[in-house]
Amino acid sequence: MDPVQPRQDEAALRPAFGAGETARAWRLGWLAAALLAGGAVSFTPGSTGWPIWTALLAGALPAIAALLLGDSEDERTQSLLLVGWAAGGAVAAALTGGVSGAMSAWCLAPVAAASTLAAPRRLAEGAALALIGGAMAALTQLSGLAPPPPTGPTAFILGFLAVATTGLGLAAGLMLTHRRAGERDVRNLSELTALSTLLDGLPFLAFVVTLQGRVRTVRGVAPEGAALDRIMIDGLSHAAVAGERARVDFALGQALREHQATLTFPAAEAPEKTLSLTLRRVGPGMLVGVLRDVTAETRHLQQLDQARNDAEQLAAGRARFLANMSHELRTPLNAIMGFSDIMRARMFGPLTDRYGEYAELIHESGRHLLDLINDVLDMSKIEAERFELSRGEFDAREAVNAAMRLLRVQADSVGVQLRGVLPPGELDVDADRRALKQIVLNLVSNALKFTPRGGQVTVTADGHDGMLEIVVADTGVGISPEDLERLGRPYEQAGGVDQRARGTGLGLSLVRAFAQLHGGEMHVESRLGAGTSVSVRMPILLAAPKPAATQESPTATADAMEPLFAPSSDDQAGEEPFLGENVIRFAPPR
Repeated sequence: MDPVQPRQDEAALRPAFGAGETARAWRLGWLAAALLAGGAVSFTPGSTGWPIWTALLAGALPAIAALLLGDSEDERTQSLLLVGWAAGGAVAAALTGGVSGAMSAWCLAPVAAASTLAAPRRLAEGAALALIGGAMAALTQLSGLAPPPPTGPTAFILGFLAVATTGLGLAAGLMLTHRRAGERDVRNLSELTALSTLLDGLPFLAFVVTLQGRVRTVRGVAPEGAALDRIMIDGLSHAAVAGERARVDFALGQALREHQATLTFPAAEAPEKTLSLTLRRVGPGMLVGVLRDVTAETRHLQQLDQARNDAEQLAAGRARFLANMSHELRTPLNAIMGFSDIMRARMFGPLTDRYGEYAELIHESGRHLLDLINDVLDMSKIEAERFELSRGEFDAREAVNAAMRLLRVQADSVGVQLRGVLPPGELDVDADRRALKQIVLNLVSNALKFTPRGGQVTVTADGHDGMLEIVVADTGVGISPEDLERLGRPYEQAGGVDQRARGTGLGLSLVRAFAQLHGGEMHVESRLGAGTSVSVRMPILLAAPKPAATQESPTATADAMEPLFAPSSDDQAGEEPFLGENVIRFAPPR
């Protein structure tokens, strides 16, 4: 806020305080004049008695009430005070001869009182009350109910009192009104000056423009490159270079039709400068506009666009580099794993136990590193839009079985039960076999990583309406809502530090990418402490699942898929019954 503003507010309050003092002085003067008149009448021979004293008291009571209530801004209080002034003046006039009597001027008391209030709109109310009070005094006089009017010196004293007090009140009200008008004019002039200074100091050009493009009223500072004199004489379009003037004229028409328009163009006097024009319709044939220099903003946006393009090109180059490095990275790893296999098989002679253990570690580490590299390379190819599906027709259960066989050892080592629920009939699909297998591997591996010992991971595959649906559900720790929002994006991981250290954060993003390449989608549902369920649905099913082979068809029985592990007698007799050949169960040793 401008520091000058408080001083302006204080200056605005001072006149109101002066008006209140003037009104209070007039009320005190009214009351004092009534008391002096009472004293003078008491020493005047031939006074008529109680009507005069009652008239003086009726005129003094409104002044006392006004002094006690002060300068109240309550509208109801002000109205009651004006009614009191009207009643007091009417009673005084009626008791001293009516409208032709000595104190008839007090009928104008509500007008005088209203003129001294801070609300000039009360003048009409005061005038109406004065008219009513005068009418009552006239009716009293005409009906003969009024006492005889005073005469001689008493009439002069009372008449002088009424005229003086009422005249002074009207004069005070007139002065206050004039003072308020002057102060209001001063405030308005000050506000207009401040507004004019503000508009003239704007760092852009604001103007009013007609239908013909003529600029009428201009405020602010014209931007560099726009000649104000030329704009005022030749029209708004001459703020732009010659080749852009048609666009400015079109923007004028657009603003008239659509109420607003915005465009940018090179300045006429400095083509290296970029000007921005904003137009808005404010009337049937009137537009207001703003013309400003946006050269720095335009240059900054161009730099941001260039930086974004550079970043995108860098990311694309990185993805292409990693995709092209597939052979160079995989070849030495395959050699390492091949040599470690030879050592494990002891093809050239026996090895000590320690060397055999080292060979196992080399093979295990190589396999883990190869898996990580495959994930990175697959994601790089997908980002570089160079990943191509090798589609073919096959039974989806085979890919699911193969993936679960590979993860059996991992499930046993962490003490998690791994179940597979597959239909007894074939699930013929048209898809990339490796991608489908990778989907199951990534989902089950993720589930095993987040499921504590003694938990369970269930893999379900089914098909309907041309859709293959794979669901991997676990009884693990679950995923927080914050992590759930990030999952599925490349290199994003959830869980604690130990869990994040066991992967690259590409598992779910690869699953989503493979599903989308097949025209499908992935959904994740999870809650902390209640496990996680990931479902993948892809439109790759060739036909409805075929029914299971019966005993009457030996050939079909022989071709039917065998379970990974036959149920044991303990399974059949234990707490958990055997669920059929379509249920595959891995159980860690107890």
